[in-house]
Amino acid sequence: MSRAEQPSSSRADQLCDRTDQPSRRTLLAAAVVAAVAGGAAPAVAEAAGPAESAGPEGVPGAAPARPVDHHAWTTYTDWRSGTAAGTGTAAGTGAVAGVRPALVLASPAGTTDYTDPHTGTTAAWEYATWTSPIHRLAVPATEAIASWNASTPAGTWLQIELKAAYSDGTSTPWYVMGRWAAGDQDIKRTSVDDQTDGRSTVWTDTLAVDDAATGLRLTSYRLRLTLYRRPGTKRTPTVWRVAAMGSDVPDRFTVPASVPGLAQELVVPRYSQEIHAGQYPEYDNGGEAWCSPTSSQMIIEYWGGRLTPAQLSWVDLAYADPQVCHAARYTFDHQYKGCGNWPFNAAYAATFKDLQGVVTRLTSLTDLETLIAAGIPVITSQSFLREELTGAGYGTSGHLMTVIGFTADGDVIANDPASPSDQAVRRVYRRREFENIWLRTKRYNASGKVASGTGGVCYLYFPARPGPLQRRALEAVGVR
Repeated sequence: MSRAEQPSSSRADQLCDRTDQPSRRTLLAAAVVAAVAGGAAPAVAEAAGPAESAGPEGVPGAAPARPVDHHAWTTYTDWRSGTAAGTGTAAGTGAVAGVRPALVLASPAGTTDYTDPHTGTTAAWEYATWTSPIHRLAVPATEAIASWNASTPAGTWLQIELKAAYSDGTSTPWYVMGRWAAGDQDIKRTSVDDQTDGRSTVWTDTLAVDDAATGLRLTSYRLRLTLYRRPGTKRTPTVWRVAAMGSDVPDRFTVPASVPGLAQELVVPRYSQEIHAGQYPEYDNGGEAWCSPTSSQMIIEYWGGRLTPAQLSWVDLAYADPQVCHAARYTFDHQYKGCGNWPFNAAYAATFKDLQGVVTRLTSLTDLETLIAAGIPVITSQSFLREELTGAGYGTSGHLMTVIGFTADGDVIANDPASPSDQAVRRVYRRREFENIWLRTKRYNASGKVASGTGGVCYLYFPARPGPLQRRALEAVGVR
């Protein structure tokens, strides 16, 4: 798979690039929802009133249908609704009830060999599978992105696959959306390249229809989890959440302007990726490419997630903010050769106690206001030229930053890891500029060529048991 485009020769343009994926589609920015008043978060500053619901033309209450379908399996009933390998025997996965229901490897369905493509090591693994019921997409989709939350003790790992039905009645093969472990000693976590059936393709973390102009769409899908463990042990992966997001939107260079409705700022830890330049170059050439794990670590710590001295003992004592180095190592995709695999970041966040992480798309800055009002900061993905985002001081073909609030004028307050120091991380960006670079689907790069935009892709990290206010905000943006 090709690496990210380099729109100019400046170092800043290379700070956190994702691959420009030719069929990466995006959603409309027209849908908006009522903001949730107040906030229940670890720390909130400059609180003001709630945002007002507005339609695509700024008309209160005129919110159209959301062009995104995010569906998750999380409950005991959900896990029981799937099909386990060996159903009717003692073999297979099993559902575990409790405060946080989960799927586990109850009894192996068999043993298989796996050769790690990044080490060349072949090992035997016991395994069992779980296949979800068919989920029919409310939005026939051009793209699908899976995400999962799990624990994988030493000697265990998991694979997630997706199989979709096309609108012409045929279906995709089972596509591997990730081979994942929280650690890196048993296998090297990896995406899988070169997966296509000639009509759709997996681009690292995203399944995309190759030519949306033909009208072909994904109408439904199933997810399949395979849980692995060392033979003869009783250890098991524990999966709390598995989900996928489907979306379909026409390409656009600009998006409608939203109406400011919230002035509020969350107090989120500030970490710079730039102070890690040159550190641990085996993880995507070091800190200058660590926007995704740096942003993830900010929000993880906002929710109270902390790494122990033992977990950080591998990091050079001379390095500041060693937790950022740790996040880079444990989000690193050995095939993509970077730390920007979206689901891998969400999965990393969920390894911290009582946290969930998902990848989805939002439709407007009003969606962000809704979440901020409930105390939920958001990691956004965007691409832009230097002149397209006033005050950034750089351009990039792919960058993650953390939105933590809005000014009284509606401008975006972001913790931007592409800053020279932790103290300089907090930035204020013009509302109209920010919403366009984040929500658009097409853009011109520094060479004047048409390139893709993410169309509102974001990471949402939130408590395993959200409070009523947080739950309503998440539901308002399509996440349950």
